[in-house]
Amino acid sequence: MLRPFVAYLRVYEPLSAFGDPPPAGLRKAVEQAQLSRAAAAEREQLMWLKSQTASPVRLLPGELPGGRALPSSDVLVLDPAEVPTDTGAKVGPGPLVCPLEVRARSAAALVSFLGDAHPSLHAAVIDSTGVSEEKLKARASSALGDLPQAAVHVLSTTWTVPLPWFALVDPKHRRLNLGSGPDDPEREVSWRVAMGDATQRVAEARELVEETLGDSGPARILAETARWLTNFDPASAVELDYGGLVQLIADPVLESDTSAEEVHSIMDALRSGDVEQIAELFTDLRDYWSELAAREHFN
Repeated sequence: MLRPFVAYLRVYEPLSAFGDPPPAGLRKAVEQAQLSRAAAAEREQLMWLKSQTASPVRLLPGELPGGRALPSSDVLVLDPAEVPTDTGAKVGPGPLVCPLEVRARSAAALVSFLGDAHPSLHAAVIDSTGVSEEKLKARASSALGDLPQAAVHVLSTTWTVPLPWFALVDPKHRRLNLGSGPDDPEREVSWRVAMGDATQRVAEARELVEETLGDSGPARILAETARWLTNFDPASAVELDYGGLVQLIADPVLESDTSAEEVHSIMDALRSGDVEQIAELFTDLRDYWSELAAREHFN
């Protein structure tokens, strides 16, 4: 089965951040955690398919027909030793935990869709659910209200990686595993970074971009990302993961991918005012990622 063509920005918090003591169900889920990152993506896909093939169809994955949440023990676990830091930023203690929160993330996506979708698509989706828009919003708000914290631990995007996300990571800490080919579940491109380093980098990038390019576009994404990160424990870790996008990229292209380096070079060029270099780097990045994103229109 192909993984979803989705990239992820995840936060892994120390178990202690979930309560003192942490909920017994979460402690048990962490002790029994076996999900790999590839398996987590497949798990999310399966939950959504089950919700759509159920009778009656579930509005959100991971819930019962009436809207109550199903018990969930889906978590990813990370050892603090796997998080590089060159600044001495604190990470842990371990284990570091990232709940998948598929129901809440789907609810957030539904709210966003209802606000942004084209009127004809908006109407078609409302009609297909058989419930009013007010009820859809109420169900989504209820799901979001069930979160133990103010924000989900995972942001995701389809078919591409938002370029401002690369500002959070150190390019030299890229994790590359080509595996045996595009279909290998071990195939991976990712970065891990201490929360302290990530928040410092995103703040610096936001200030620089706002001063030079204004507060829209990349600056808006940086501002939203910075606000999201403030919801979590300062000793957390952040992971940028190409996820299922690695299935679309050939080995030589994946090996030579320098997206993170180029984003950081754009930051340096903004500081120095080198307009020509900015234009060249941005063009290269735009061409690289737009080629992937264009596949969505043929899917």
